[in-house]
Amino acid sequence: MAAHLKRRVYEEFSKTQVVQIPHEEAPAKKLRLSKPSKSAALHVDLCKATNSTDALQYLLHFARKPVEAESVEGVIRILLEHYYKETDISVRLKIASLLGLLSKTQGFGPDCIVDDAINALGNEKSHQVLAQLLDTLLVIGTQLPESPTIRQRLIEVACKHLSDTYFGVRNKCLQLLGCLGLVDAPLNKDGEGPGPLTGVVRDVQSIISDYFGDQDPRVRTAAIKAMLQLHERGMKIHQIIYEQACRLLSDDYEQVRSAAVQMVWVLSQLYPESIVPIPSSNEEIRLVDDAFGKISHMVSDGSWMVRVQAAKTLGSMLQVSPHFLEQTLDKKLMSDLRRKRTAHERAKELFASGEFSSGRKWADDAPKEKLDSNTVYLIASGACGAFVHGLEDEMFEVRIAAVEALCQLARSSASFAEKCLDFLVDMFNDEIEEVRLQSIHVLREISTHITLREDQLDTVLAVLEDKSRDIREALHELLCFTNVSTKECIQLALLELLKNLNKYPTDRNSVWKCLKFVGSRHPTLVLPLVSELLSTHPYFDTPEPDMDDPAYIAVLVLVFNAAKSCPTMPALFSDHTFRHYAYLRDSLSHLVPPLRLPGRKQVCGLDPVDSGSGSGSVESAQLFLQQSLNRVSTIQNLEAPGAQDLLDFTIRDLLRLGELQTELAGAADFCATYLRCQLLLMKALQEKLWNMAVPLCLKQNVTATAAAQQILEETYKLEFLYSGLDSRQVATIHHVRLQAKALQLVLTARTRQGLDPLLSSCEKFLQDVDSFQRLFLTELPHLQDSFVDKLLELMPRLSSSKPAELVKILQTTLRQSGLLQLKLPQQIHRATATIIEPTGESDNPLRFTSGLVVALDIDATLEHVQDPQSSVKVQVLYPDGQSHVIHPKPGDFRKPGPDRHRLITQVYLSHTAWTEPSQIEVRLLLAYSSSSSSSAAKEGWSDSVDGVPPPEAAVEGTIQFSKPVKVFIMPKPARR
Repeated sequence: MAAHLKRRVYEEFSKTQVVQIPHEEAPAKKLRLSKPSKSAALHVDLCKATNSTDALQYLLHFARKPVEAESVEGVIRILLEHYYKETDISVRLKIASLLGLLSKTQGFGPDCIVDDAINALGNEKSHQVLAQLLDTLLVIGTQLPESPTIRQRLIEVACKHLSDTYFGVRNKCLQLLGCLGLVDAPLNKDGEGPGPLTGVVRDVQSIISDYFGDQDPRVRTAAIKAMLQLHERGMKIHQIIYEQACRLLSDDYEQVRSAAVQMVWVLSQLYPESIVPIPSSNEEIRLVDDAFGKISHMVSDGSWMVRVQAAKTLGSMLQVSPHFLEQTLDKKLMSDLRRKRTAHERAKELFASGEFSSGRKWADDAPKEKLDSNTVYLIASGACGAFVHGLEDEMFEVRIAAVEALCQLARSSASFAEKCLDFLVDMFNDEIEEVRLQSIHVLREISTHITLREDQLDTVLAVLEDKSRDIREALHELLCFTNVSTKECIQLALLELLKNLNKYPTDRNSVWKCLKFVGSRHPTLVLPLVSELLSTHPYFDTPEPDMDDPAYIAVLVLVFNAAKSCPTMPALFSDHTFRHYAYLRDSLSHLVPPLRLPGRKQVCGLDPVDSGSGSGSVESAQLFLQQSLNRVSTIQNLEAPGAQDLLDFTIRDLLRLGELQTELAGAADFCATYLRCQLLLMKALQEKLWNMAVPLCLKQNVTATAAAQQILEETYKLEFLYSGLDSRQVATIHHVRLQAKALQLVLTARTRQGLDPLLSSCEKFLQDVDSFQRLFLTELPHLQDSFVDKLLELMPRLSSSKPAELVKILQTTLRQSGLLQLKLPQQIHRATATIIEPTGESDNPLRFTSGLVVALDIDATLEHVQDPQSSVKVQVLYPDGQSHVIHPKPGDFRKPGPDRHRLITQVYLSHTAWTEPSQIEVRLLLAYSSSSSSSAAKEGWSDSVDGVPPPEAAVEGTIQFSKPVKVFIMPKPARR
């Protein structure tokens, strides 16, 4: 009986082993069963160390290697064991540092090493090692935010070591209190836990504030930062801290003063309306006003870094009283910011002194106000003219900070914006380009509150002579949104802009755009100048100006935009002006508005885009887009010719929709490109191609191969040319790409001979399927009955199939899989580029000596391009087929607005001698790498997944996303 039972147990055990073996083989490498553990290797290394120097070298070498989560605890035990035996301080310091690093390992719970770290802290004598162990405890505490018991223990440890003589230990204790302390939990100063028998119970804020007066400035700084850390964690700082923070503003060390400025600002935002007393008086003042005065005083600090921070902080104090705000622009103290005694108080004082009028002098008993040491100022004298001091500072960083602060305050106060206008205009003459540029940007932001006088405009326009293109274009942008007061200002602005156009012809588009907005903002001021600007006369005919003159076009742009809001202006136009209007309306429609011209048969009305603008039209266009996608989903029920016709018509409609509705252009183009891929796939899988023998359909095979390659290219465009895609749309793109790769594999098997190439292609395809499954695991439920869903069901069979059988399965699955429904994109934008310069209109060739180089200026605008510094390239294509790709420098890119970039660079051309001029093509390319699409998924993989097959090989390429511009060049032979 016992033998029978033993046999039964053995049989059951054997069955269990048979069932489990296939399950264990797959993740064998993932679990690293064949590799020695990191803890064992570390133990061997540390045992081999003969002295502390060797041990330190082994630890440094070990720190460079990643450690798996399952090995962390064993490694920590080995380190702690060596820590207790080690006598060298540097080795113990390194071990303490490694404990903190290992505690951050994902998947490891550091709560198991808290006791060991605290015990090591209690036995440690070295101050440096103590500080490092406290840092390790801080890391552990931040990794365990949901464990109040451990948090409380760590806080008690920090309180216990606050009395250490080494500043580094006190710093770490304060940092630990700031990161882990609870505002409502009572603590004991001795760190022995809460309770009435162990000392005075205090909260964490009072303990931290005790160290505001520490003898070491680094500890004082750490105490303020710990208090600020409590504020960042959502705890309300007590108002009693304000007085201590104000005293620290006069500390001897700049780090303390800098942190104190931040502390005072925080309290002014928490208690703005609280009333605080003025020292040595009976007066009271709002806390935010008092804080504003004290921080304004710091703009005159001896350290430029404190001055920068003080100036930046002033810009965010929007609740300050207006009279305090205006005092910062005047170095003289205003009378209403000084306490004045009443006449009754002055008479009482005179009576008490026993002095009376003698009557010899007229009005010698009139009340007189004397300014003496008892006079009380409501704002510190150093705060008077704080912004004046900041704008005149010797350090340009302080001047920039003051300009930015003025901008923030002026945006919220129209009266303050008017008062600071002169100061900002004066900054246009600063010696540093960055300061000038920032001043222009600031004035642009507050332009809605101001109107420039003629003298101010004269100072502003002087900047147009600046050699910096960025400065000039920023000023053009400023003039677009600035109001002027008189027609003389319009005349002055036009004259200076035309001088700018003559001196810097490359500014043409920027000047034209500027005059467009100047005209539309000031139609009544332009009206009296029309006759003079157009050189018209009531009785005599005047010569017709040259339409190729950029200056004349600039004048017309100004006049036509003013005429849109002034119906009486077209009556002043001559006949040739109407002809020029029609010409410019066609050639420069983005600069010339549609006008209703009296007495003309043709009324230049609204464009289709203009007439269709509005929220209602956008909603109807979005509804049409959704209906188009729903209609396409019914092609499963149609025959092949009908389905192809439906796709063709839908693609045409979507492209037209993108032209009419710019708001939906990205989504419409995206959907049209996706449907084009489906149309190409449908044509490649036609019935006649697969029912004929290979030699009889060579031409169809070539067509299908080209279609598969085109689908691949289109999927890369879908993925990298459009921004705002969600994970389901990316999964849909990868699904189409997988179908194209399957089609390529089937066509390769039909047309090529040999087993080895086919075998490697099949293995690569299976890796791609596995990579798809891992990258888009969460999206697989949305891909039911799709091509990849059927592949995953057949995956066990595919893995064991021969190449020929696998190809047959793929062919059948491809032909049976239907169209995968595309989710309607919401906020998708297409990356676009427009080359402004060169225009490609000139017939004069660019001549240079062969073998040498010539610089070609490139000016382009980029829309919705992610990271243009690394992805945008310039391609030059020569007539003989040579192609050069140039990577612009990061400094060549500017960002004038959100999702907009500007590329201003130079491309160097060179070639051998030509017999006659010819054209080269210049275009912009968008570089991509398919590895970037899966980088987010790969970040989650640790070093322990070596057994997982690698994802698809990174495919790098470029996409043309601008229209090519043709430029005439003529390399001349060198003279001998």
